[in-house]
Amino acid sequence: MCKSIIQAAILMAATTLVVSGCSLGRQPFAPEKNPNPWADDYTSVSAMKDYRLWGTYNVHDPSCRKIGDTFYMYSTDAIFRENKEEAQEAGVPLGYIQVRKSKDLVNWEFAGWAFPEIPTEAVEHVRSHADGKGAENIWAPYLEQYKDKFRLYYCVSAFGKSVSYLGMAESDSPEGPWQQKGCVVKTDSTSVMNAIDPSVVITENGEHWMVYGSYFGGLYEMQLDPETGLAMRAGDQGHSIARRADGKKNNIEAPEIIYDPELKKYYLFVSYDPLMTTYNVRVGRSDKPEGPFFDLFGKDMSEETNNYPILTHPYRFDNHPGWAGTAHCGVVNDNGRYFMMHQGRLSPSNQLMDLHLREIFWTKDGWPVVSPERYAAIPQQDFTKEDLAGEWEIILIRDSKYERELWAGQILWGEGELRENEMNVSVHYTFTPDGKIAGEQEGSWTYTPENGLTVRLGNEDIQGLIPHAGQDWENEMKTILFTGLDSHGFSVWGKRIK
Repeated sequence: MCKSIIQAAILMAATTLVVSGCSLGRQPFAPEKNPNPWADDYTSVSAMKDYRLWGTYNVHDPSCRKIGDTFYMYSTDAIFRENKEEAQEAGVPLGYIQVRKSKDLVNWEFAGWAFPEIPTEAVEHVRSHADGKGAENIWAPYLEQYKDKFRLYYCVSAFGKSVSYLGMAESDSPEGPWQQKGCVVKTDSTSVMNAIDPSVVITENGEHWMVYGSYFGGLYEMQLDPETGLAMRAGDQGHSIARRADGKKNNIEAPEIIYDPELKKYYLFVSYDPLMTTYNVRVGRSDKPEGPFFDLFGKDMSEETNNYPILTHPYRFDNHPGWAGTAHCGVVNDNGRYFMMHQGRLSPSNQLMDLHLREIFWTKDGWPVVSPERYAAIPQQDFTKEDLAGEWEIILIRDSKYERELWAGQILWGEGELRENEMNVSVHYTFTPDGKIAGEQEGSWTYTPENGLTVRLGNEDIQGLIPHAGQDWENEMKTILFTGLDSHGFSVWGKRIK
């Protein structure tokens, strides 16, 4: 059944509640106290000896797969206050792939590291092409299952160079042990692309495609041999599928490709900008796994332009210092219900790396949007128009206009904090029961089961906003949220606070 039909059915159920709500005696929804499942500031457990407590902490470049009833997450081994001497004393093997697991996408168990060492072949390739430097860490792992085998893709690189090795290991279990199977693709200083950040999609007819790449040349895609998990054609480096405007300065990286069997579309999520500051997620889609991929306005993502929509961007609701670095996403399919995960760097210093995991919702025309708040397993419910009347905080996501000095698409040392106007900050509005909006801008609002929530602020109608239940992390409340896109392709986020 198409997602739009499912959503229409949900909204029709809401109509029934509007008509019969009085007879059922249900009071209009009001936010209620609900403690957060974990704290955002983890400095108290940031010592190397505390690694078993890093369930949602030190998460960078996450990817996730559901195996049976368990979600497995793999991520780059980036650690706040990393200390090699303390790590050695605590038995922490720095530089490898972090592994976590969860039953509910909220509470995560730190399950250790995937590899005991950086693969020798990867180290030799990188250092032989980077003056003996690099290959000190494993980046951006990605898990794929094929028949009874699990394949863990990973990359080893020299920072700031296009010298990289993208390899694959196999295991009978998502928890290992892993056997190295070899190189999928490798690049050096003469390559136009960079062999990092893998993501794999399997088509309905059994084809395997891998997307990878970064600032150096943009994103590329190549076909894999299903039986080996390696390149279909030896030496193949693939074809270009995504770049961005002023690509010799501005960063694009961290692709994630998924297939939605209901919408019959392939979705390509990408990340823009420096990872510590204005990192943000955008998305395009295609009818074919190999592309071309088009954005919200029909632009080919392989052209050197900027693409929309923007799904995440640094933001701050009241009673919180805010989040930067909200990108490099993974997407997991939980029986047709989709979730996006990415790092979030706690402002203002942007050093702590927390897991952000948000539910994905779908607009009527088949574009993914994400919840403004992190997932906390709040049960979904139907809402009436009466439920939406109250005080709201709304964030209109916008691009940063600040021109930074960058190197290889990343910030220079000392530029790790956001500048003025780079944080998207919430504004308070009151939705009155008669459909008016009072606040910084006057406006109006309507809600119908067929069309969702429409908000008019100033001269713009923002249509098709999707209300849903969720956690107000800043105030530790269960509340109503909404998400959607404006006509310019920017995310619009809201949460009811009173």
